[in-house]
Amino acid sequence: MKKILSLIVFGVIALGAIYYAFIYFVSFSEGVRSGELIKLTRKGVIAKTWEGEISQGISGAQIFSFSVLDKDKEVIEKLKEYQGQYVKVNYTERYATFFWLGDTKYFITDVEREQSPHFRN
Repeated sequence: MKKILSLIVFGVIALGAIYYAFIYFVSFSEGVRSGELIKLTRKGVIAKTWEGEISQGISGAQIFSFSVLDKDKEVIEKLKEYQGQYVKVNYTERYATFFWLGDTKYFITDVEREQSPHFRN
């Protein structure tokens, strides 16, 4: 009986580890988006995560919400610096997320400042 119970517990732990590894390391898609960076916040009660929004249309008609992992400190600093400016972000979309990683499935991996298409010289 103990052997069966220990096998069941080991199986549940192994499946949980495989699921976590899949969610963390396997990406659904990768891409680039651009727009005006309108929000970057660190929020949460139990686990603090970095969350942001980019306005991709005139008057905020289309909002792209994203998360940033704590380990990407350079990206976080650039986003703070570019607040309110037009930016281009590289992101990875995951199949799902965990509450301690972020609120969205979109995770920013790089950010660059861009010239706004609305104000061309």
